[in-house]
Amino acid sequence: MLNRILFLCTGNYYRSRYAEELFNHLAKLEGLTWRAFSRGAAERGSPDNVGPMSVFARDGLHEKGIVPEGATRDPLPCSLADFEAAALVIAVKEAEHRPLIERRFPTAAARVTYWHVDDVEFAHPSIALAMIDEHVRELVTNLQAEQGPS
Repeated sequence: MLNRILFLCTGNYYRSRYAEELFNHLAKLEGLTWRAFSRGAAERGSPDNVGPMSVFARDGLHEKGIVPEGATRDPLPCSLADFEAAALVIAVKEAEHRPLIERRFPTAAARVTYWHVDDVEFAHPSIALAMIDEHVRELVTNLQAEQGPS
């Protein structure tokens, strides 16, 4: 049985999509029994988002030789069922996402772990994606230790 991780950002377009794809790639390589999915904490994404996935996320993944499995799916807003389907929930920016999550999902808010990765208007993608890389690799290492040898 697979354990599931839910990654959240505001619109499920850039940071959460990148984290999802990177995690799933690394989890497969390491034989983890975990898979990630991602959603947006906001009820709808920004009208400025063009296409199903941010070019920054797509390019960052391609630079690592990762072909995003969900590159053609449109961003999805989070529902309470998404929280229920996840063993672990991570929102990528506490200051930005905690208020959204506490307002929309007060019964699930205590389950969320927060990172501190800024969106593109506050951090260049090379910085933000490197931070997500570090967080995801640390997460994979921790889950490997919990899971033990395959």
